[in-house]
Amino acid sequence: MRCGGEPAGRAGPLDHPGADWAGLRVLVTGLGVSGFAAADALLERGAVVRGLDSGSSEALSQRCEILGVLGADLVLGDEAAAALADPAASSVLDDIDLVVTSPGWRPSSPVFVEADARGIPVWGEVELAWRMRPEGAAPWVTITGTNGKTTTVQMLHSIFTAAGLRSRAVGNVGTPIMEAVLDPEPYDVLAVELSSFQLHWQNSLSPVASVCLNVAPDHVDWHGSLEEYRAAKGRVYANTHVACVYNVEDETTRELVEDADVVEGARAVGFTLGTPAVSMVGLVEDVLADRAFVENRRTSAAELGTIADLQRGSVAPPPHVIANALAAAALARAAGVPPLAVREGLRTFTPEAHRIAEVAREGDVTWIDDSKATNPHAAAASLRAFTDVVWIAGGLLKGADVDDLVREHAARLRGVVLLGRDRERLAEALGRHAPEVPVIDVPETDTGAMTRIVEAAASLARPGDVVLLAPAAASMDMFRNYEVRGEAFADAVRAHHGH
Repeated sequence: MRCGGEPAGRAGPLDHPGADWAGLRVLVTGLGVSGFAAADALLERGAVVRGLDSGSSEALSQRCEILGVLGADLVLGDEAAAALADPAASSVLDDIDLVVTSPGWRPSSPVFVEADARGIPVWGEVELAWRMRPEGAAPWVTITGTNGKTTTVQMLHSIFTAAGLRSRAVGNVGTPIMEAVLDPEPYDVLAVELSSFQLHWQNSLSPVASVCLNVAPDHVDWHGSLEEYRAAKGRVYANTHVACVYNVEDETTRELVEDADVVEGARAVGFTLGTPAVSMVGLVEDVLADRAFVENRRTSAAELGTIADLQRGSVAPPPHVIANALAAAALARAAGVPPLAVREGLRTFTPEAHRIAEVAREGDVTWIDDSKATNPHAAAASLRAFTDVVWIAGGLLKGADVDDLVREHAARLRGVVLLGRDRERLAEALGRHAPEVPVIDVPETDTGAMTRIVEAAASLARPGDVVLLAPAAASMDMFRNYEVRGEAFADAVRAHHGH
C-alpha cells in the first residue's frame, strides 16, 4: 500500500506550505467529521474532490449538501456501495491522483487495493493535515497507545494551557486535526492523539515529542495481525525531533523507540512508576520527579507535582492515571514547559466522564464507573487500582482473550456480575481461575437490564468493597457506545440509592 507517496504528475511535492494543490484530483473515502474536514480543505485549495460514502444519516446528508455546494462530486448510497464492493468495475478511481481516507476504513478495503494496483497513493487525514500546515504552524506533540491516549492528551493540553500556551487537543480525541491546522488564529502547540488506524496511513509527520503509552492486543481484525498493529503504534516515533517517550514497564514501547528512524539528536526518555534513572521521569515516594530535562540529571531532579495533585474525590489516583500523568509531563518538558506549569496543569486537569469516576459512596461501598475500559488491558489497569472488588464485566470482547485478566485479578474479586453478548467466555474464565467467586449472570439486554445489574452487584457487595464497572469489552451489543453504558450505570446506581 502506497501510504504517504506523492501523487504522480505533480510539479513538486505536496509537503510544504507553498505547495500547489490546484487541480489535484482527490477521492475522499468516508465523509464523517474528519472526511468532511479533509474534503473542505482540499476544495478551498482548488483541488477537484470526489467524495465517497455509502452511509445514511441526517448529519451525513447535511455535510454532503455543503460539499455539493462547494463543488464536490459525490458518490453516495447504493452507487457508493457498488463502487466499494467492486472498484475496478466502477469509475470511482478514474482520473484520480490521490486517495484520502478516514481512520475507520481498513487497508484491505477493495478501493485501496485497487488504488494501489493503479499506483495511486493513499493518505490518511493526519497525513493530509500535516502537509497542509501553513507557514509558521504550531508544532505537534503526538500520543498513542492501546489505552490512556485521551486522558494523556487532555492532561498535556491542560499543562500547555497552564504554561500560557494556546493549545488544543486534537485527533482521535474528537476534534479533527485539520480544523486546528487551518484555524485563522494560530496555535502555539497541538496535543495530538493518534489511533493505530490513523498512524497506519501517515508517513511524513515529524513531531517535537512523541509517546506510545503501552501496547496490548487490540484491533487485530483491522490491521490483520498483532505485528501490523504493533508496527502502526511504532510509527508515532518516526521523525521525532526532541524526545521519544516510552513506558519503562512496557518493553515493547522501548523496542519501538529503538527501531524508530528519528531526527538526529532526539532522545529516548522513559516514564516509570518506580524511582527514575537518568533520562527518565518517575516517582520518588509521592513526588513526580524529572531526571531527564534538568541540567544535572545525574545528581538532581525537578519536582513536577505530587500524587495528591492527581486525586479527584475520595478515590486515590490509580497507577495507570499516575503513569499517564508522568507521560504527559515528560512530553511537556520536552516541549520546553517549566516544572511549575506541569504541576499546575496536572492539578487543574478534569478527566472525562466514565474513566474511574466515582458515582456514589453508600454504606461504605464505593461505586465506580470505568465504562471506558473497553478491552482486557484497560480493565486490568482499573482492577489493579482496588483491593476488594465486585466486578461488572461483559459485552463485545472483539476476539480478545480474558484468561490472563481473570487469573491476574482473581484474588481481589468479591463477586462478579456478567452482562452482554460474550459474558459466557468470561464465565468460563472465572470457572477456571476463580471458581470460588460468586457470579451472577444477567442475560437481559433491554433498557432495564442495568437496573438488574446494579441490584445484583449490590447483593454481592460488603462494606469496604468497590463495585466497579470495567467491562473489558465494547458496548455496542447493548448500548450505542461506552458513554451511554456508563450513563445507564450511573443512573441505575443513583436510583438504587434513592438519589
